[in-house]
Amino acid sequence: MRLLLLEDDVTLGEALRDYLRSEGHVVDWCTTLAQARALISEPYDAWLLDWNLPDGSGVDWLRSLRAKGRKVPAVVLTARDLLGDRIQGLDSGADDFLVKPFAPEELCEELCARLRAIARRLVGSAQRKAFGPVQIDLTAKAVWRNDQSVELTAREWTLLEALVLRAGRIVSRNDLEALALGFDSELASNSIEVHIFKLRQKLGKALIETVRGLGYRIPAA
Repeated sequence: MRLLLLEDDVTLGEALRDYLRSEGHVVDWCTTLAQARALISEPYDAWLLDWNLPDGSGVDWLRSLRAKGRKVPAVVLTARDLLGDRIQGLDSGADDFLVKPFAPEELCEELCARLRAIARRLVGSAQRKAFGPVQIDLTAKAVWRNDQSVELTAREWTLLEALVLRAGRIVSRNDLEALALGFDSELASNSIEVHIFKLRQKLGKALIETVRGLGYRIPAA
């Protein structure tokens, strides 16, 4: 998943970014609302938002995004643990609310579990999603074709996951690049095409459709 992480605590932000990346996620980390606002038009699978920031409230910003029709799943991260705070965060448009524990590793592990739950909600409740002869388990990061396990590279998995989370919708080449890498790396000019070609070799040509001039699409399961 490509994640926008908004956390002003440098120690915690670095820990979250590094842990999430070690779990295969693409993370763009910001420490201020101003930085996050500059990225909000980018494609993300989820927003991870601190409540209290140097230049404003992450919850107030989320409320304004929801008012504009933005539907990206959001998890609010905060040290506030009162019932009223949780209600306010959820009523402002958060899909989940996570209280920061004292140990960063606990927060990292629990946050990853919440992200897996978000991914399941995005694609439906079934553990394995079937696309013709291909079955995909986003939680286990596993793929089968005709009941045979298929090994994918990390980059192939990231691209496949981005398409599965948007099954039935066209994903542009530029968005696929952003979803696969964020801003920390660059792909060669034909890299997306090469990875799509390899995915088709492993999973069949019918799984990923090229929509000429627009991008790629996996049909809805």
